[in-house]
Amino acid sequence: MNISKEELASSLLVYAVTDRYWLKNETLYQQVEKALKGGATFIQLREKTLEEDKFLEEAKEIKELCKKYNVPFVINDNVDIAIAMDADGVHVGQSDMEAGDVRAKLGPDKIIGVSAQTVEQAILAEQRGADYLGVGAVFPTGSKDDADDVSHEMLTKICAAVNIPVVAIGGISKNNILQLAKSGICGVAVISAIFAQPDIEQATRELRTLTEEMVQA
Repeated sequence: MNISKEELASSLLVYAVTDRYWLKNETLYQQVEKALKGGATFIQLREKTLEEDKFLEEAKEIKELCKKYNVPFVINDNVDIAIAMDADGVHVGQSDMEAGDVRAKLGPDKIIGVSAQTVEQAILAEQRGADYLGVGAVFPTGSKDDADDVSHEMLTKICAAVNIPVVAIGGISKNNILQLAKSGICGVAVISAIFAQPDIEQATRELRTLTEEMVQA
């Protein structure tokens, strides 16, 4: 990993995960740029249905956009796409490629994030080379049908059990984010709290202010 653990932790503050469900009449590129202007600190490109060639083309464009704003850019699940367009890293779930195998394919300098719901999963992911964890769903969510609920107590236990940064994911909004204070997380990963909002830039700005308050509490 080219950045230090401290730098990675601070870059995970407002982690925006894309979703083309809310594109309306805009491109994903336009929406991501609005999020970046509003203060998003990390971007994950999440595409579940896009054809590989279109996915690759889109990934290259958004990578350049993130580079302009000096924000890390990772691909959800698709390690081959990440390698092909030289993303900053990959985020994988428990049912995707195991972290050690991802590290072997990506090399030592890329960021690897892993989803975790238990202390055991978290410790194993760290041992196998994960750079950060995404833990959730911390609140009920409509974005992931298979997301298991993770209590505030479990979130706190996971943060205490590992030495890598942890972001909370799942159902987080400006209305509930302060409930995550004192859990040990360094930031939040959100989809609809940014991309489903009528003013993406303003929504991101508000979320960043609240996240900073929550992390420092």
